[in-house]
Parts: sequence; C-alpha cells; structure tokens
Amino acid sequence: MADEFVKGFAILTGGLLIWLMFASWFNTPDFYGEQLIGPDPENPDTYTQLALVVRDVALYFAILGALTFWVIIPAGRRARGYYADR
Repeated sequence: MADEFVKGFAILTGGLLIWLMFASWFNTPDFYGEQLIGPDPENPDTYTQLALVVRDVALYFAILGALTFWVIIPAGRRARGYYADR
C-alpha cells in the first residue's frame, strides 16, 4: 500500500508543479492582483496555446492519477480479494 501512496503522491506533486509553472507564467497578470487564476491571454500564439493545453492536461493528470493510485487500485484489489474468498 505504501508503494501506491508514493506513486500517487509523485503524480500529484509532479502534475501540480507543472500546472503551477504554466499558471504562473500565463495567468498572473499583476503581482498585486489575481495570481494563478487570472484570465487566459487574449490572443495566444501557437506555443502559448500549446502551453495552456499542457497546463490543463497536467491538472487533470495530477488529480486523476492520484485518485487512481489512492482509490481505484486499492478498491480493485479489495474487490478481487473479496470475490476470490467468496
């Protein structure tokens, strides 16, 4: 179980680090205003659009990856053990 926790924590940490990096670059318009949750750039070029997609994918990867290793895999193992004993 500790192995799944560490894998989920590593995915969560890495994904949120990537999200934090891109959100700080593109969604922090002012140091004293909104930070990390500001609006997306008005007319993004190709690389900015790609970075915004990577930012969103990293957030979903972090959340779904952590939930997979913390909830789905242990629940599957427990269900498999339950049905094997049945």
